[in-house]
Amino acid sequence: MRKFSLIAFFIVLLCVQAWAIDEFDTIKCGADIPKAMVGKHSSNERVVVMEARHSNLGLKDLGGIEISDRLFLISWRMCGNEYAELLNTAKDLVRDVLPVPAHSLHAPQSFVEECQVARKEISDAVIAILDNSQGQRPKAYLERIMLPALGESINIRSDLPRCRHKA
Repeated sequence: MRKFSLIAFFIVLLCVQAWAIDEFDTIKCGADIPKAMVGKHSSNERVVVMEARHSNLGLKDLGGIEISDRLFLISWRMCGNEYAELLNTAKDLVRDVLPVPAHSLHAPQSFVEECQVARKEISDAVIAILDNSQGQRPKAYLERIMLPALGESINIRSDLPRCRHKA
């Protein structure tokens, strides 16, 4: 009986440690951070506690926005860079992560609800870093210009191909 109790105690201890792992536990600065985070569970604990536990990464919450009743977009600074994390709040699961370069006129971050694929309009929410290396600006108020995505984008519906985005 004593042997069984000891084994049960170690199994419970291992399960508690496995449950405590969050999306930042496996991250190492200099590695592929988006790849390390996607598919991981979020701990859903107070931000100040997470920032303290991962101080070795320089983790800092930069804010977030609720996209729908099951999706939340969070901006994090870690390892000296910014990342946009798309979190499925129903499952506390990291769905996608996008590295975000320094914000500027040439590479603006955009949350858009329309894009084009093969010259067809698709209405869906997309988070992307846009390529505005030409320095285009609208000529009139509310005029839209078409900008391509610079690198990866996060499509809220995962079955959509990469889009060209209207800014």
